[in-house]
Amino acid sequence: MLLVRDWMTGKLVTLSPEASVAEALTLCRERRIRHIPIVEERHLVGIVSDRDLRDASPALSGPERASALQEIRVGDVMTREVITADPQDSIENAAQEMYEHKIQSLPVVAEGPMVGEVSAVAEEELLGIVTSSDVMRALVMLTGLPEPGCRIEVRAPNRAGILAEVVGEIQNLEVDIVSVLSDPDLRSGRTHHGIPASDHGPFERHAESEDGRLRGLLGIVILCT
Repeated sequence: MLLVRDWMTGKLVTLSPEASVAEALTLCRERRIRHIPIVEERHLVGIVSDRDLRDASPALSGPERASALQEIRVGDVMTREVITADPQDSIENAAQEMYEHKIQSLPVVAEGPMVGEVSAVAEEELLGIVTSSDVMRALVMLTGLPEPGCRIEVRAPNRAGILAEVVGEIQNLEVDIVSVLSDPDLRSGRTHHGIPASDHGPFERHAESEDGRLRGLLGIVILCT
């Protein structure tokens, strides 16, 4: 399943707002993590990244720096307005949130009883965290890349039924289709620089206009074994 709950890390490393920046830096280094949710009574109140911690580090050295880091509280440097994900969100929705907000992780918060669970969880309870690495791992699985096989790229007119038509043509090659992805960016009509019109595939030629641009196209990537 490509839901956040299936890809998030449930064994969380958390801190309270009263923890020191020195403690947070030590956790990041020892656990090899970059983001620490900040909680009070199991409820999310903020998040701190290794970058936040480095930026908060004073320009000192030796014992003076270590002493200063012990004095700075995580609650003073954490991000309080946290963007979160629901465990029932799709992994692609989590990826979009990270992309749009230029962040690398989303704490996963339950806003009500989880579907299918024996026991309900308290409202807004922190359940886990999903990171950009988790999203990339899900993408690799989604595209079938761990399996050996071949990749077929097709550019076709963006119209109803075209995906089924293309898949049908591929199936005639007697291969097993592992994954099908599409690229809607080709709808803008980009010119394929350096590729003569005669070299375009049969689907592409149907979408060419008189000026040689490919209009209304949908890029389709099919992974087969």
